[in-house]
Amino acid sequence: MCYAIPGRVEKIEDNKVIVDYFGEKRKALNELTRLNVGDYIYAQGGYVVTRIPSEEAESILALWKEEFFNLQEVDLKLSRLSLNQEKDSKLLGILDKASQSKLLTKDQILYLLELKDTNELELLYKTANFLRQRNNKNSCCVHGIIEISNYCRQGCHYCGISNNNKELKRYRMTQDQILEAAKEAVEVYGFKSLVLQSGEDAGYSIDELAEIVKKIKEDFPSLIFISFGEIGLEGLEKLYQAGARGLLMRFETSNPHLYQQVHPGMNFESRLKHLQKAYSLGYLILTGSLIGLAGQRTEDILNDIFLASRLNAEMFSFGPFIPHPHTPLANQSQVQVDEVLKVLAVSRIVAKPDAKILLTTALETLNKEASKRALLAGANSLMLNVTPLSYRPLYSIYPNRAHETEEITAQIESTLSLLRSIGRAPTDLEVI
Repeated sequence: MCYAIPGRVEKIEDNKVIVDYFGEKRKALNELTRLNVGDYIYAQGGYVVTRIPSEEAESILALWKEEFFNLQEVDLKLSRLSLNQEKDSKLLGILDKASQSKLLTKDQILYLLELKDTNELELLYKTANFLRQRNNKNSCCVHGIIEISNYCRQGCHYCGISNNNKELKRYRMTQDQILEAAKEAVEVYGFKSLVLQSGEDAGYSIDELAEIVKKIKEDFPSLIFISFGEIGLEGLEKLYQAGARGLLMRFETSNPHLYQQVHPGMNFESRLKHLQKAYSLGYLILTGSLIGLAGQRTEDILNDIFLASRLNAEMFSFGPFIPHPHTPLANQSQVQVDEVLKVLAVSRIVAKPDAKILLTTALETLNKEASKRALLAGANSLMLNVTPLSYRPLYSIYPNRAHETEEITAQIESTLSLLRSIGRAPTDLEVI
């Protein structure tokens, strides 16, 4: 099973290539040597990941061809938009403007974030899904995530693996274990994009992390995202040189006062500098915030979306706060699903046309139906957990995580079933 469809290289200009998928032209950056026109490749996140032998590619494409167009039809049907309804004229005017990709004012975006009526929310979600389909077609990227360590030196008040939690059994995977997990994800299960994640664990040196990234890149070609917290600006540079091409680092809140409340001893500006440095180095940026923190205002959420845009987010990650029993915020109330879906939908409206919106595992944890609802509210990216089952429950950032004890094969089957039911295909490149 693979999570990218092979494409045929149609044109090469320096490090840029045009890739053909059943007549659709898409573009990617190439870092491979000796790539030729006519070669078949896998691509993820705007990068060529690896070549694939012609016979193998053509065999896969023969299986995909009919389904590729069938999925497009399903997606197109589900993304149709009609604003000729008996709704509040102010809402219809804003959504009509958004559907034409016109810039909304701050007050108009706040109005959308404050919607409460179920029917009005559904119209917002439909508008976001319409924009997703128009700008990105039916592509949906599927990443595998490997949580390599649950050690963390920070004391973030919302996080179950922070150093506040003295009840948690800690683990740290060895280099060989990480490489074996990556090999299984790529070679057995077909993932073309991997996220390596941990707490801020001083048990790994930057050189050790760079060596792990380099070996995965060489032995199991894939697009590699890193998510190790604040590792220093030089650390970011070393890992980029080793082959990492994406950074998952949420700022969690754009409100400096709120940031300080939930991140004792940490510096908001330091977090921003990491994200800005990563972008300048060439990383794909995956960032966003927590929705539902105590004291968070609607204006803060709006500023979160704006900040993610200013940080050049390739992918927006907005997930719900879920209280953990062994953290200082254990007794805080839990946010509702629609409060998060609103943020995903508005992010789709505000973001650049080719941006990706992530369906987080935390949202899946709140409600099983939230997965489908998020994908129909503008989301077009998700992650499956390929951490070894012996470690996965110990990465307890919040309780009862979705897929915590679920075999990867079961995750794959349910995810593919969901994607096919709504017409999505794993073609993760910008449409020309």
